[in-house]
Amino acid sequence: MPTYNYIAKSFQGKKKKGKELAKNKRDLAHLLKDKGFFLISAEEERRATKKKTFSMGLKRVSLVQKLMMTRNLQVMVSAGVSLPKALDVLSIQTKNKYFKKVLDGTKKDIIKGTAFSVAIAKYPKIFPEIYYSMVKVGEQTGKMEEILGVLALQLERQHQLRSKVKGAMVYPAVIIGAMLLIGIVMLVKVVPQLSQTFEELEIELPVMTRFVIALGNFFVSYWYIVILFFLGTPFLFLSLVRNKKGKRFLDSFLLRVPFFSGLLKKINCAYTCLSLSAMINGGVPIVTALKISSNTVTNVYFKEALIASAEEVQKGKKLSIAMSAFSNLYSNLFLQMLRIGEETGETSKMLTKLADFFEEQVNNITKNLSSIIEPVLLLFIGAVVGFFAVSMIQPIYSIMEGM
Repeated sequence: MPTYNYIAKSFQGKKKKGKELAKNKRDLAHLLKDKGFFLISAEEERRATKKKTFSMGLKRVSLVQKLMMTRNLQVMVSAGVSLPKALDVLSIQTKNKYFKKVLDGTKKDIIKGTAFSVAIAKYPKIFPEIYYSMVKVGEQTGKMEEILGVLALQLERQHQLRSKVKGAMVYPAVIIGAMLLIGIVMLVKVVPQLSQTFEELEIELPVMTRFVIALGNFFVSYWYIVILFFLGTPFLFLSLVRNKKGKRFLDSFLLRVPFFSGLLKKINCAYTCLSLSAMINGGVPIVTALKISSNTVTNVYFKEALIASAEEVQKGKKLSIAMSAFSNLYSNLFLQMLRIGEETGETSKMLTKLADFFEEQVNNITKNLSSIIEPVLLLFIGAVVGFFAVSMIQPIYSIMEGM
C-alpha cells in the first residue's frame, strides 16, 4: 500500500499537509473526507521509499530481533513512555546497524508529525503489511499496547514454527553433505589409483566400473566445473524460487510429494490461522485480513486461495463457504471449525485454537522426522556405497579368477 504526501483543506478553509497510507488517490480522498478535509493534491512516495531501502544494502533484520523490539516496545508503551523515546532506547539496545538506522529514521519521522504506521510502512521488508496495518488499527482505536501484544505473540509463534521446521531439516542436510564430501574425496583420490592399476593389468572392465572411473577422471580434470556447479546450484535454486513460473512449478511439485505435501499444508494452515486470528482480534476487517494473510503463507496456491476467498467474502459470502472451494489445501477440520466459529461469533478464538492444533501437528511431525528420514537415508547411502564397492571389486574378482 503506497504512502501519499498530500495537501488538504478543512471544510472551514484551514490548510493541512501530511502523509497517509492509501490504496489510491480516491481512497485517500475518502479517508480525508471522513476526517473533515477535502483533498487538494497528492503525490505518491513509493519511488523514494524503494531507493532508500535499496541504498541501505542487503542487510536484514531477523525475526527474533523484530520480536524483541515489538515486545520491548509494548512494555514501554504500557509504562507511558512516548514512542520517540521508546524507539530511541530500542535503537541504542540493538546491535544490528541497519535496524538501528531504521529505528532512528522512524523516530525522526514521528517527531516531525508522521504517524507510527506510516513511518514503519517505509520499510516493508522489516515491517510487512500485517505489521503496519495492525499498528494503524492500534492508532485509530487507541489500543496500541494491546495491538503490540498481539503482534508480539504472532511473531513469537511464527518464530517457534520456523525453528521447528528448520531444526528438523538439519540432520538430513548434514548427512547428505557428509556423504557428498566423502564421495568426492573417493572419486578424486581412490578411483584414479585403481584406474591406473586396471590399465596396467589390461583387463576388460564392466560398465559400472567404467562409469565410476569416467566420473572420477571428470572430477580430477574438470574440478573447476564441479566447484562452480556446487557454488552455483544455490543461486540457481534462488532464481527459480524468485521467478513466478519457477516458484509455481516448485510449489506444485511439493504439494504432490507424499510426505512433504502433508507437512507443507499443515505449515501453511498454521500461518493462515496465526495471521487471520491476530488481525481479526486486532480489529482488521476480514477482507483486508485475508488479503494481508496471503503474504504470510509460503505456497503460491495458498496465497491465491486467500485472495480468491477475500473476493468472495467481499461479495457477501461467509468465509467458511468461500474457503470450502479450496478443500484440496485446507482440511475438512479447518473448514468445519471455521464454520462453527462463524455461527458462534467467535471466529478469532476458533482460528487461535486451529493455529494451536496445526502447530502441535507440525511439532509432532518434525519430532518424528529424523526417525522417518533416517532409514531412507541409510538405504540411499547403502545403495551408493554398494554400487561403488561392486564397481571397484568386480574387476579384482575377475583378475583372481583368471589367475
